Amino acid sequence: MIRQPAVAGSFYPGDARGLNRELDHLLPADIVPQPAKAIIVPHAGYIYSGAVAGEVIAATEIPRTVVLIGPNHQGAGRDVAVTGAQSWATPLGEVPIAAALREMMCAQIPQLAVDDRAHQNEHSLEVMLPFLQRRQPDLQILPISLRALSYQDAVQLGCNIAAVLNQVAADVLLLASSDMNHFLDADTTEQLDFMAISAMTELNPQALYRTVVENRISMCGVLPAVVAMVAAKELGAGECKLVRYAHSGQVNGDNSRVVGYAALSID
Repeated sequence: MIRQPAVAGSFYPGDARGLNRELDHLLPADIVPQPAKAIIVPHAGYIYSGAVAGEVIAATEIPRTVVLIGPNHQGAGRDVAVTGAQSWATPLGEVPIAAALREMMCAQIPQLAVDDRAHQNEHSLEVMLPFLQRRQPDLQILPISLRALSYQDAVQLGCNIAAVLNQVAADVLLLASSDMNHFLDADTTEQLDFMAISAMTELNPQALYRTVVENRISMCGVLPAVVAMVAAKELGAGECKLVRYAHSGQVNGDNSRVVGYAALSID
């Protein structure tokens, strides 16, 4: 089964020529990529968050295998769902699924279930693929969607993912997909977002989760970020850096109701 694009032509250009032209603009050519254990990347339409996503992806060495972890906005399927497809398609072509890694994870992680209902209409991981395809022509991916998890369950999942990746000889990058606060004014959004960013740059997943919950920050991918941070720490990461921050009002001029976007690198 090939998972067909759900948001090509809306979140990003629906044809290869237009998409390549957009990526030429969004992926800086003058950045020297560095290795990372994980990155946290926004997933809105390219017009809004593409420059933020492009900067962190351009700044990161993209290995052949990327594990993508994103929020389930649709609410369909299992709470922790890996795709059962053989490949995911974009206007740039098909990206194969890392089938052997999927088999290992399903065998060793009790929470994880194969369920494509969670992925069918979800945009949070799909919008990452064209960036990754441009940066790694031999790309293979493992998309995982998260819905309702407790903090403890998220930590356990992160530890379990790291335990599997420790058995893999090749480098694997973790990519957590998340936008930041939604639909408050720009000043309030920036204040809330930098509270969450401060916890992330301290590489403190518990502080991130607590900050988001206690301050009602509508960070849709807080669980993917927690999972990626925990897994990266288990894999030896010791630093998290903010690469770029922006919000939608800087694009459309409406600062009364914005969405924040942050890109971070963990190594």
